[in-house]
Amino acid sequence: MRITGGRVFDLEQGFVSRDVCTDGALIAPSSGDDTLLDAKGCYVIPGLVDVHFHGCVGEDFSDATPDGLQKIADYELSQGVTYLCPTGMTLPEEQLTAICENTAAHRAKNFGGAEVVGAHLEGPFLCMAKKGAQNGDYLHNPDAAMLQRLQQAAQGCVKLVTLAPEQPGAVEFIRVAKELGVHVSLGHTTADYETAKAAFEAGADHATHLYNAMPPLAHRDPGVIGAAWEAPGVQAELICDGIHIHPAVVRLTFGLFGKERMIIISDSLRATGMPDGEYPFGGQMIEVHGNRATILGHPETLAGSVTSLMGCLRQAVSFGIPAADAVRACTYNPARSIGIDNRAGTLDTGKEASIVLLDEKDLSIKGIIFKGQKV
Repeated sequence: MRITGGRVFDLEQGFVSRDVCTDGALIAPSSGDDTLLDAKGCYVIPGLVDVHFHGCVGEDFSDATPDGLQKIADYELSQGVTYLCPTGMTLPEEQLTAICENTAAHRAKNFGGAEVVGAHLEGPFLCMAKKGAQNGDYLHNPDAAMLQRLQQAAQGCVKLVTLAPEQPGAVEFIRVAKELGVHVSLGHTTADYETAKAAFEAGADHATHLYNAMPPLAHRDPGVIGAAWEAPGVQAELICDGIHIHPAVVRLTFGLFGKERMIIISDSLRATGMPDGEYPFGGQMIEVHGNRATILGHPETLAGSVTSLMGCLRQAVSFGIPAADAVRACTYNPARSIGIDNRAGTLDTGKEASIVLLDEKDLSIKGIIFKGQKV
């Protein structure tokens, strides 16, 4: 296939005018067949990578059901999200084990839809004071042995774990996680600057939904945010749904961290793609009105988003983030954060041919190609 006439995302140059060719499942120097795809008036971008989301279309990753995970994968692919690292909640180890086993089984069967590349465990190693929508009954101090058991159940596909670094045993946990090939993200935490800095020096390299569920950046107490900025290898998530972060703060944070270190996430819930109403989430109930989701009875407590990652990309651009920077934050940066940038996240020769065509005017999806096949 040869994709012609579009403006192609390039990691260094933004958007450039060139053709993109595929040969089978890979991007190639020349086309493997005579198929032409006209992309005039479109951005040609890599398929999106979401490293922090819980569910959609009535399904939740934490339910650990094969059919549910398949529906999630199918819906996400329809939204231009081609690689998924869905996220579990703070739950008992038995249920976390089921989540990990379901992830491994899904990867082995490969029934289509977006590729589930691994799992993100957002809990249970968090702190009570900043648990947010997590269920405090199941919080657990950092437990390296538990992580080893979960990684074994997942057959090695736990890619990311969120941690409150002020909890006992956190530094040793980070060391073991690195040995297991798991990236550690700081979040749901009350950590001060010194504690966060020590965690990043120990090997944590990610910050979970920056600003949310952590102390604010203050001029005498820079906290996790200040420590993350000072650690050049750390990438920071932002929920760009228009609810969690003010547009000015989105712009400020891209300016502060730079386009190279920003990861846009959806943090989407099972209510994404569904009507307003009440939905279960992590052993609690949430209520959804428009694009705002809160814990039932606690309207001040946000419970994730109901916006897809593609919707968050559009929001970021509407906030003033350059389109190429927003695309990078939804593709290459998250791919790099979980170690799949060798095959995803750019349109370089040899990468998997997972490609989305977006209308240049409104960023609506005009075409999706997944591993060389039109969707």
